[in-house]
Amino acid sequence: MAVVVDQVPAKRVFGLAVPALGVLAAEPLYVLVDTAVVGHLGALPLAGLALGGVVLSQVSTQLTFLSYGTTARTARLHGAGRRADAVSEGVQATWLAIVVGIVVLVAGQLLAGPIAQALSGSQEVGSAAVSWLRIALFGAPLILLTMAGNGWMRGVQDAVRPLRYVLAGNGMSAVLCPVLVYGAGWGLEGSAVANVAAQVVSAALFVRALVRERVPLRPRPSIMWAQLGLGRDLVLRSLGFQACFVSAAAVAARTSTAAVGAHQVVLQLWVFLSLVLDSIAIAAQSLVGAALGAGDERQARGIAAQITRYGLILGCALCVLFAVVSQVLPHAFTSDPDVLGQIPHAWWFFVVLQPIAGVVFALDGVLLGAGDAAFLRTATLVSAGAGFLPLIWISLVLDWGLAGIWTGLSLFMILRLAAVVLRWRSGRWAVVGAVR
Repeated sequence: MAVVVDQVPAKRVFGLAVPALGVLAAEPLYVLVDTAVVGHLGALPLAGLALGGVVLSQVSTQLTFLSYGTTARTARLHGAGRRADAVSEGVQATWLAIVVGIVVLVAGQLLAGPIAQALSGSQEVGSAAVSWLRIALFGAPLILLTMAGNGWMRGVQDAVRPLRYVLAGNGMSAVLCPVLVYGAGWGLEGSAVANVAAQVVSAALFVRALVRERVPLRPRPSIMWAQLGLGRDLVLRSLGFQACFVSAAAVAARTSTAAVGAHQVVLQLWVFLSLVLDSIAIAAQSLVGAALGAGDERQARGIAAQITRYGLILGCALCVLFAVVSQVLPHAFTSDPDVLGQIPHAWWFFVVLQPIAGVVFALDGVLLGAGDAAFLRTATLVSAGAGFLPLIWISLVLDWGLAGIWTGLSLFMILRLAAVVLRWRSGRWAVVGAVR
């Protein structure tokens, strides 16, 4: 007999997803403002900002376990009715953020020069990047504090306050950036100071919210160690993504100038739509974790099916939308005829992949909410090693260009789709209990 499943109201899902999308989009929007301000200083400061920003962004990219891992653990305890214990996970994630953040800050100060010079290949650009990076790195522990705060608040299904806190910091910095860059005459360094100021405001708001919960604030190494165990799987998974996309950029750059420009345009649209789809996944993490924590496997399965359906519908809608604007939207990014001529070689892969991405991202959220990070790590690394990476480098040897690169991405997504769907259907992820 078929297992009966429960679902939750759509309003509850999107009540978590929409604020999460705001948090996810806040940082890229701030970067756009920062870029626009610094861009008027000239090509060299802009290049320094671009390079320094890439290095700093690796902090949040590689350490997402402080948000995603904390959400999974906190949601289970919240679902079990143990709010104080759930918030205590946030306390330990905050201590972990401080420790890891200090390590990143010290290592970054020591390695900023060599890394910037190695990446830039230019003494001038490297120097500009280092001058920005040495200041911006003081925000690294604060970035991690904000990630930990996002994690525990999502776990207790409070998605609105994180949005307010992040917008407060980024909004203030967006105002402060032109004042420091132009008004105070600090130039590129003024942008870095504004960046740190944003992180101070957001991190302070998250810490204040944690203190107001009135739970013990002492560090508990056993819990932090358990969080690091989950973090290890998520970091390895993230490194798999980075290896793929860095390789794709390297191969595109070796194809032609027009190809790398076209790849950048389509890839940035891919990244933006990933944020949209990831907001549904974040709702899944919170809701699935809470259901399993409450011991309700039936509801967890129902939410998984519901979220997967939403992801598929959203992916199909995005597929249709970007097919319709295929002749118009690329012109908003470039007027170069050679780049425009290359974009279709990647564009239709990007369009057709949206429904697949909708399902993959949704089920990623379901499995992360269930604490099934080890499976996701293995699935991602195998998909990268068997699909994306071989085709990327074969496309370089055989001169397949952008079509080869995006065929690799397509195979990567198809392999991930097969893995997460089989895992979902198996039900082995649905382990009930306050702690997995």
